[in-house]
Amino acid sequence: MKKQQLFVVAGGIALLLGLFIFGRTKPDPKKLAQPTQTAREEQLDSRSILETAKSRLSPDQQARITVLENSIVRGDVVSQKIKVYQQLADFWKDSARVFEPFAYYFGEKAKLENSEKNLTFAAHLYLRQLKTVDQQSLQVWMANQAKELFEKALILNPLNDSSKVGLGSCFIFGASGAASPMEGIQKILEVATRDSTNMYAQFMLGYGGIMTGQYDKAINRLDRVVKAEPDNSEAVFLLAEAYERHGDSKQAAHWYEIGKKFVNNADALKEIDERIKSLK
Repeated sequence: MKKQQLFVVAGGIALLLGLFIFGRTKPDPKKLAQPTQTAREEQLDSRSILETAKSRLSPDQQARITVLENSIVRGDVVSQKIKVYQQLADFWKDSARVFEPFAYYFGEKAKLENSEKNLTFAAHLYLRQLKTVDQQSLQVWMANQAKELFEKALILNPLNDSSKVGLGSCFIFGASGAASPMEGIQKILEVATRDSTNMYAQFMLGYGGIMTGQYDKAINRLDRVVKAEPDNSEAVFLLAEAYERHGDSKQAAHWYEIGKKFVNNADALKEIDERIKSLK
């Protein structure tokens, strides 16, 4: 599948480097608003993701995973299932080092625990990771997983603005239940309108503005974030991106220059310098 690099942020500056090293494509806001039939047909399910990951393990590791999986099927005690889900999550995180099954089992554990803290933690794991994914069907799967977790967390605490913003963000990234990313933006806007100091909401509105081609609105939101949080590297580079797409090369170069202080990779700095040079 063609890379769909809307903009790589979150999870550390290392993720940002891929943007400069591998390039990016400018998304068509109309395509974002109206997912194609092909995109819908390519949506993944949890079972296929788990089976694919398992097939890449060594025979010994596969046998170990099978034993744990069978324990879930046979177990009828919630505490027992929670323990097995934790073991599976630990295996995929520490031994196999594969994110998708790790997040899945961690999320399943959180659902059984029914703890707002664990549900939101699991949801944000997906939300951070999906921004780095260039396979749309996988991104949508992650968005749907996060959406379910945020919804369960909001049942426990309907007043949690962070969870409301997280849920809206899931819709921006294609989670089912919304006709377009704009519905997700509207959910986040409700929080930002009520509390203009919520920088998470402002940041995601800026992110969503770039994804939907509303660059002037994205600039307005992200400018608020960098003023309130000058060390927010994600917001700084997103603001540079928004200015560049909006056609303001001077401001784009300015913010890319500021962003350099967050980067300690020589190759990445070179790429950023070349981008700045191209804007002047």
